Amino acid sequence: MLARRNSRVKGHDQKAISETLRALFNAALAAADPSRVLERRIPTPVRGRTVLVGAGKASAAMARAFETLWSGALEGLVLTRYRHAVPCDHVEVVEAGHPIPDTAGERAACRILALARGLGPNDQLVFLASGGGSALLSLPASGLTLHDKQAVTHALLRSGATITEINTVRKHLSAIKGGRLAAAAAPARIVTLAISDVPGDDPSVIASGPTVPDPTTFADGRSVLEKYRIVAPKAVVSHLSAQAEETPKPDDPIFDRAQFDLVASPQESLQSAAAVAEQRKIVPVVLSDRIEGEAREVGLVHAGIALQIRARKFRVGDRLISPPAVLLSGGETTVTVTGTGRGGRNVEFLLALAMALDGADGISALACDTDGIDGTEDNAGAIVFPDSLARAATRGISARNALAENDGYGFFAALGDLVVTGPTLTNVNDFRAVLVLE
Repeated sequence: MLARRNSRVKGHDQKAISETLRALFNAALAAADPSRVLERRIPTPVRGRTVLVGAGKASAAMARAFETLWSGALEGLVLTRYRHAVPCDHVEVVEAGHPIPDTAGERAACRILALARGLGPNDQLVFLASGGGSALLSLPASGLTLHDKQAVTHALLRSGATITEINTVRKHLSAIKGGRLAAAAAPARIVTLAISDVPGDDPSVIASGPTVPDPTTFADGRSVLEKYRIVAPKAVVSHLSAQAEETPKPDDPIFDRAQFDLVASPQESLQSAAAVAEQRKIVPVVLSDRIEGEAREVGLVHAGIALQIRARKFRVGDRLISPPAVLLSGGETTVTVTGTGRGGRNVEFLLALAMALDGADGISALACDTDGIDGTEDNAGAIVFPDSLARAATRGISARNALAENDGYGFFAALGDLVVTGPTLTNVNDFRAVLVLE
């Protein structure tokens, strides 16, 4: 059994380490605060009506910020996840299920589509897009039911499919996503204000792109299901095979009066965290804002780089990066669920990282989802310290078994090292910080 260490690790107080890691995370969140990022991004008024709609975990907070900055008449409806509502004066806020869609989302999506269809050439539709919008806008295509979409969504989430692949399927089972909301609103002016939660900031993937062109096809959707051997309901298979009405493509004239504005992104949040690190005399190394793949494998790679920095062998150009330094990365990893644990891609990343580091002195890490919810649990993520494995061992907890059962949540909950923020009302995907000290 590993020997238990006290609360100080090689002269570094864990409380101070935790404060530093949380300060980096808080800087990332602040960079994506809707009240901050929407300033100076509000579109100009039009002669007719301005209708504000939206979907995502940040949509209610974005709507509230928009109302504060807007000077004319305003109406509309935004759809957000349960417990993510923010009171608005002129725009109705509806809460619904995520990541599995429910009837509340279906009804609200139907109403949003009706609002768009009621617009004319002198009117304006403003769509607030943020992470989670695809699951929330759960309006099935003709011939499909909500149960069909729930079954496919559940299977995709457990399969290890990327968010781009998942949303490719969603768009082709929907009556509103994949540019179909824009088709309903045309010829009105369409403005999309988006907070990106997807690797690469692809507008067609953020909330499954209801107001932007969709480059994917029904055949692409079928390929995703085949790749992950997903047995879909018969109605879904028939719908994807019939490919009766393809999503609008980039050359479609319905987008002639449409514009897209990315108001917050994962990269901007990483840059803000890097600035805080520099203020604290810590060298920031921003790896990427678009890391995908199995969470446990990403954890192994981050551990390898952290150990290289600790050994003073990590070179960038002609410079050797030495401690104190911090690895920063974003993106959206996946977890192929094979065990019975409570899951969470950030805690799975940290569990694999901790096992690879094997108690290496001076290396700690935080990994959190910027929306405040890691998977479907009540935590944003967790923090791992050099003595995490040792502390777990004294409680009879095996890190290896926890990883095999996809139970990173249970592992870090037992140590008291979960990060619980509650809904942050924004979402720029996962945030990872691996701190390497002397």
